[in-house]
Amino acid sequence: MLVLGIESSCDETAAAVVADGAEIRSSAVASQVLTHEKYGGVVPELASREHLRKIEPVVEEACRQAHLTIRTVDALAVTEGPGLIGSLLVGLVYGKALALSLGKPLVGVNHLEGHIHAVLLENKILRAAGKPVREAALPALTLVVSGGHTSLFLAAASSHAAYAITYSQLGRSRDDAAGEAFDKVAKLLGLGYPGGPIIDCLARHGNPQGVDFGRIKMRGNRLDFSFSGLKTAVLYRVRGTELAREAEERRAWRRTVERPGHDDLRAHCSQATLDLIASFQNAVVEDLVERTLAAADICRVDTIFVSGGVACNSLLRQRFFEATRGQGFEAFFPSPALSTDNAAMIAAAGYYKLQAGERAGITLTAHASHPLGRR
Repeated sequence: MLVLGIESSCDETAAAVVADGAEIRSSAVASQVLTHEKYGGVVPELASREHLRKIEPVVEEACRQAHLTIRTVDALAVTEGPGLIGSLLVGLVYGKALALSLGKPLVGVNHLEGHIHAVLLENKILRAAGKPVREAALPALTLVVSGGHTSLFLAAASSHAAYAITYSQLGRSRDDAAGEAFDKVAKLLGLGYPGGPIIDCLARHGNPQGVDFGRIKMRGNRLDFSFSGLKTAVLYRVRGTELAREAEERRAWRRTVERPGHDDLRAHCSQATLDLIASFQNAVVEDLVERTLAAADICRVDTIFVSGGVACNSLLRQRFFEATRGQGFEAFFPSPALSTDNAAMIAAAGYYKLQAGERAGITLTAHASHPLGRR
């Protein structure tokens, strides 16, 4: 079964063709980084306009890469939420129009479920290529961590229907998502956008123990996350100090160069700034790892999936592999291309839904807030 996936939940316009939920025939992504970087974050209205401009050529490119025409795909899968409502509507309405005009089955996919299927898809591809990797089997404790979401789920095969997967939400961010905190701290320090990759690179040159941010404590559900206080702690560490003047100088310098490289950016950062960046990243990563391992222990599962844009963070990957080695757990990450927003993960998740008998009608609509599973 060839499924065309369409993803437009935030600032990436993406389309992909996936065969049988296990083979990527094509994956096309149009980024909007250049559109939003001068604002230090995604501007919803600009994002939806860019999706309108790019959706048709991106779908055509995905079909071209797969060496097929839109008429030869077997079904369509579109992201229905969560995300920016204007952005979601562009991809969803385009997908519905295609499905209706071509008489093809259509299914809506939760964006968070797509990130979980990115791990399963990557694992299938590696095993099909003969790589010596363990099967990423369910049940699995899943951390979805990105610019818009930081959530813990228990994913398990349904006992009622073949191909169906059930999700139980164990924890979520009560305020800023981890990726959002990265972006806001990078903006505060005049480092640029998107903040996650920039902080990841610069943190390697700082002391992760240079600033003691303490532990993030949660009342109530100890598997919930909160990064707003950590972001505020960085603000108080900078405000009214030499670091604030340095950040202003860095902003002024960045306005004179089109796209500064990381080496250039590092040269404009004092060691105190690099230590602050490294300590902030270390605090975020430690919290993510500790709560995820605690959830896996509570659920008594030995398989951990980590996906979403922040899953590209090198320190997060390193800490998870170090923490799980010899502890009876195994952590699975998708490749960077499948960690960030893409349509291959939507097509893969859509395949499972279609095989489980799900279909969406013309009334399918977008949801800015779209919970996955039960809490």
